[in-house]
Amino acid sequence: MFFTYLRRELRRRRKAALVVASGLALGIALVIIVSSVSSGMSKAQDKVLESLYGLGTDMTVTKAAAAQGSGGTGRPRFEFDAQDDEDATQSTDRVMVQGFQTLAAGIVGKVGKQDGVADAVGGLSLTVMKVDGQFQRGEFKQDESSGTQGGPGGGQGGGQPQGRVEGGGASFDVNSFTVYGTDVTQQDLGPLTSSTITGGRTFKAAETDAEVAVVDAAYAKEKELAVDETVTISGTTYTIVGIATADSGDASANVYIPLKQAQTVADSKDKVTTVYVKAADSQQIDTVKAAIQKNISGTTVTTSADLAETVSGSLSTASDLASSVGKWLSLAVLTAAFLVAGLLTSSAVSRRVREFGTLKALGWKSGRVTRQVVGEALVNGLMGGVLGIAIGLAGAYAVTAVSPTLTAQLGATGGGGGMGGGGGPMGGGPGRQTAARTLDIALTAPVSLTTILVAVGLAVAGGLVAGAFGGWRASRLRPADALRRVA
Repeated sequence: MFFTYLRRELRRRRKAALVVASGLALGIALVIIVSSVSSGMSKAQDKVLESLYGLGTDMTVTKAAAAQGSGGTGRPRFEFDAQDDEDATQSTDRVMVQGFQTLAAGIVGKVGKQDGVADAVGGLSLTVMKVDGQFQRGEFKQDESSGTQGGPGGGQGGGQPQGRVEGGGASFDVNSFTVYGTDVTQQDLGPLTSSTITGGRTFKAAETDAEVAVVDAAYAKEKELAVDETVTISGTTYTIVGIATADSGDASANVYIPLKQAQTVADSKDKVTTVYVKAADSQQIDTVKAAIQKNISGTTVTTSADLAETVSGSLSTASDLASSVGKWLSLAVLTAAFLVAGLLTSSAVSRRVREFGTLKALGWKSGRVTRQVVGEALVNGLMGGVLGIAIGLAGAYAVTAVSPTLTAQLGATGGGGGMGGGGGPMGGGPGRQTAARTLDIALTAPVSLTTILVAVGLAVAGGLVAGAFGGWRASRLRPADALRRVA
C-alpha cells in the first residue's frame, strides 16, 4: 500500500517533484565540481613540490643562512694562459656549489637517527659554468696623413707615429648547466625520483665513484646527447648511461652523477648541500622538524608545507578561490536548495489538506501520513542526487578534457636555503637571493568515490529535510480540516 500510493502520488505530482529534484541536483552538482577541482589543484601542487624535491621527501635540511655581511660567496673567476697561437681556443670551466654553503656529510647520519625519521639521504647541488672562445690580436694601422708629431718643442723627429688598432678582440661562449650528485645506494629519495628513466638505465648501487651520468631528457635534446655518449665536467668525462624525463615541470638538474664524483669535481670532499628526509609518520612532520632543529645546530629545516606556502601564480590564486569562494558558494547553494525543497514540500502538503484529512478520517494515523510525506520527499531527494551526480561528473569531465594550464611560481626568496631555492634541486642559496622558478601545470578534476558517497549523503539529507518540513505540516492536520475544505 505504501509504495503503491507513493508511486501514484509521484506520477501525479511529477512537475513539483522535478522542481524539488532539480534544486537539490544543482547544489549537489556544484559540490562535486568544486570538490573535484580542489582535489585536482591539490594534486597539481603536489606535482610542483615533487618536481623540486622528489617523491617521498617530507622535509630538507640545509645549512643555516650566514649572518648578513659575514663571509663572502665570491664571484666565479676565469683565468686564461697567454698563448702565441692566436687561433688557439681558450676553454675553462668553474664548478660551484649552489648556495656556496655546505654541510658535513656526517650530518646525514645524525639526521637519520632522529626520532620519527624513516630515511635520510644527502645530495650535492652544483652549477657548472663553462667558457669557450678565442682571443684575436688587433692590427696597428698608421695614419699617413698625420705624419709624425715633434717633440716637446714642436720640432720634427723623435715623435711617435699616429694611428689606430683595428680588428682584434675576443669572442667567448658561456654555457651554464646544473649538476646533482646523488647517493646511488639510496635512489628512492631525492630529486632524481621526480623523473622517470626513459632511455638506458639508472645508476647501479656499485657505481658510487664511477664516471657515469644520467642526463635530463630536455637537456639531452638541447645538446644532442644520447645514451653511451659523453659529457665533460671540469675535465672529467662521464659516460651517459641513462636519460631521465621529468614527471612534471622542469627537471631538478641537467646532469646527475654519483655523489662522490660530484664531491670530487667540486673539491667538496665529504660535503653535501642538502639532506632529504622522509618521516615515519606524515602526521608527525612538525615534531620531527622541531627535533632536528633542536638537536642539530646550524641547520635550517624546511618542510613541504613550508614550501607550499611560497607557491604563487595562477595555481595559488585558483586554489584559494576554490577553497574559499567555491566552497562557501556551494554551501550556500546547497543550503538554499534544502530550504526551497522543504518549503515546496510543505506547500504541497498544504494543498493536500483535503486528501490527508480524508485519509485520517478513514483511519490513517498521523505517523502513517508523516511517513508517506517523508517517503515522497526522500524519493525526490534521491532523484535529485542521481541528477546532481550526473551533472557533477559531466562538469568534472569537462574540466579534465579542457585541462586548463595553471602557472605555479616557486622561489623568489631572500636566502635561508630550503627546499626550493637556487634554481636547482632544493639546494637553496643561503644568504643570497634565490631566483623564482615557474612551472606550467595542467589542471584535472578527478572525482573520488568519497565525493560520490558525499553526494549520495547530501541527496538523502535533502530528502529528509524536505520530508521533515512536509511531515511536520501533515502531522498537524485534522479530519475536520478536510470537511471544511469540502464545504
